[in-house]
Amino acid sequence: MRIKSTLENYVFVLPAVTIFMIFYVIPFIWVFQLGLFEWDGILPTKTFVGLGNFKEILFDKIWWQSMGNAGYITLIALTLQNVVAFLLAWACDREIRAKNFYRVIFFIPPVLSEVVVGLVWQWILDGNYGLLNHWLGAIGLPQLTRNWLSDPQTALTAVAVVHCWKGFGWGFLIFLAGLQTIPRELYEAARVDGANAWQAFRKITVPLMIPVAVLVGILTILGTMQAFVLIIAMTGGGPAYHTQVPVLRILASMRGSSRFGYACAQGISFGVILMAISFIQYRFSKKYKG
Repeated sequence: MRIKSTLENYVFVLPAVTIFMIFYVIPFIWVFQLGLFEWDGILPTKTFVGLGNFKEILFDKIWWQSMGNAGYITLIALTLQNVVAFLLAWACDREIRAKNFYRVIFFIPPVLSEVVVGLVWQWILDGNYGLLNHWLGAIGLPQLTRNWLSDPQTALTAVAVVHCWKGFGWGFLIFLAGLQTIPRELYEAARVDGANAWQAFRKITVPLMIPVAVLVGILTILGTMQAFVLIIAMTGGGPAYHTQVPVLRILASMRGSSRFGYACAQGISFGVILMAISFIQYRFSKKYKG
């Protein structure tokens, strides 16, 4: 009976393990093998270079610039995006008028097409006929007008802000779900004990929402580090690599330079970095849950 029960358990998990092997493990091994070769992606001949592609990544300034750009966008997303998402979720969790309407409105940006959003914001931020510059001129601040996406000093920040606007709805939804799991009896008991709203927020809401915040942080980092569709639509990685991100750099190595082996090495390195970040955050998550 014990053997039968064990076999049944393996049969139940077999489909999930099979899918994971086919779509994750086997492609990972195959891409790693391709990363050991110099290959143009077309001709059948490949030149074995061993770990040469991986060593080249260590000295690829554009690659590390793209990693820095992605890190900058992620930092803004972790602070601005998630703080706004939490505050809006906290407001909608309270007894306010039309809170269901606000919930729908706040979740609209994440479900919009990234290409459409990118093109619309490209038009808004255009230096010649963009709405933002028009509004700045209309309120008497023409000195602030500029070509936001072509200026190296503002392009990356503009992309990061648009990315936060596009993605804050996911964090809002998760934070709202977490807030609704907090028993209302705790707030009532705190009110009976004489605690004001700020003390209840600091002593009840914040501690109980830490595991949710860790989860949102993990999803934010993994999602933002892999962002590229919105950036392609807005800037294409320019000007002069100032909005280049790792996925765009990998695509450039494949399509622009026809170095599929090097692109595979970049993809493997990027995947390892993301797995390391996920593992670190997972350890923090277990610590907070414990």
